[in-house]
Amino acid sequence: MEIKVFNSLSNQVEVLKPIRENEVSIYCCGPTVYGDAHVGNIRPVIVFDTLRRFLEYVGYNVKLVSNFTDVDDKIIKRAVEEGVSESVITDRYIKAYKDVLSKINVKEHFKNPRVTEYMGFIISYIDDLVKAGAAYEIDGDVFFRISSISDYGELSNVKIDDLVVGARIEENSKKESPLDFCLWKKTDVGIQWDSPWGKGRPGWHTECCVMINSIFNGKIDIHGGGFDLKFPHHENEIAQAKAHDHNKIANVWMHNGFVNFGNEKMSKSLGNVVLAKDAIEKYGGNTMRLLILETHYRAPVSFTEETIQSTKNELDKIQKAYNQLAVAIQVHHGDLKSGTPEVADFVSAMADDLNTSNALAALFEKVKQANVEMRKNPQNLQEISNIFASLNVMLDILGIKLDAPILTPELEGIYKEYLRLKSEKKFEESDKLRNVLIENKII
Repeated sequence: MEIKVFNSLSNQVEVLKPIRENEVSIYCCGPTVYGDAHVGNIRPVIVFDTLRRFLEYVGYNVKLVSNFTDVDDKIIKRAVEEGVSESVITDRYIKAYKDVLSKINVKEHFKNPRVTEYMGFIISYIDDLVKAGAAYEIDGDVFFRISSISDYGELSNVKIDDLVVGARIEENSKKESPLDFCLWKKTDVGIQWDSPWGKGRPGWHTECCVMINSIFNGKIDIHGGGFDLKFPHHENEIAQAKAHDHNKIANVWMHNGFVNFGNEKMSKSLGNVVLAKDAIEKYGGNTMRLLILETHYRAPVSFTEETIQSTKNELDKIQKAYNQLAVAIQVHHGDLKSGTPEVADFVSAMADDLNTSNALAALFEKVKQANVEMRKNPQNLQEISNIFASLNVMLDILGIKLDAPILTPELEGIYKEYLRLKSEKKFEESDKLRNVLIENKII
């Protein structure tokens, strides 16, 4: 089927045309692991996990890679403060991050490379750029020469002249141009490696280029990340790839919008963050996932008590219909795994630039259909099985995990007695049984 996505590089919606038949390669920039992830950090994870799930549903083999940046000044600073090695810090927060991902039902990635695992490749890559004249070394620091490539700024639509005019006076005046960025940083503080230019560590922008090159051995289909990475990080990745490999790394660049806390972007620098682990603990993984997906990935998500409560209410509606269908199927001794999914509208929305807002509208239409069927014709096993199968497909693509209540013989007897008492208007007696059924998530 034809799948369309918005390409930030061309600034238009395009038909996805994978490089390799039946396979889609995706790289999504991962976290710098010096602290716990906040809610804004998990948006790209959810967006690209959902994209991956949809592409797999329509038949593609998807290789999704997301890295861990485990070399950074902030990591070194925290290690020094705690009097431990950098690896103690990074191992701690990688473990915490993976725990968060598990709780929001993110599928295991094809690879989660750490920068430190690719240091030999990074040094070799930078050396290639120096030898090609695209980079230069001064006193142990290596900088990328922006003037060595054409069309710098094409992804973010920035103009070199504007950047030069707006450039701050830098402490490091060794650079040929204030726009040239660091590939290798000379240092005697914290973790460091030997290189042709002396001891040091790599610049952030080179790391992703090298990991993509090493893992995928060439250009990829989709490079993703948050909108804030568009410039300078992704712009500088493209600059290096042009000089090193004569390509732009990816055919498609996809960027998700921010998560706003009130009217501001959620960020550590603004001090308005809500940690992902705390939000998940308080509201649940499914709620956080649904909150992110209710808004189109390119638009800002509003994180407020009002939007969260609204999302919880929507999730409750889905869960209630799901439970009722599952119970009805079991009462009629049907198979919870039978039924024919009818998800054409949902799939069409997802194929239209991952329009999860419209896809959820299709899901709620199915929930409405479930409620009508359960009210008017709960004996129709085939129809309720089809609706249940449809919900399962849609929820799985969205990554929302619901557990169907299991009707034991004892609970089935209580349920049937509850229905009998209710039909006879013996509400006091039926309410006692109702409480038991609610406790076991049967109703």
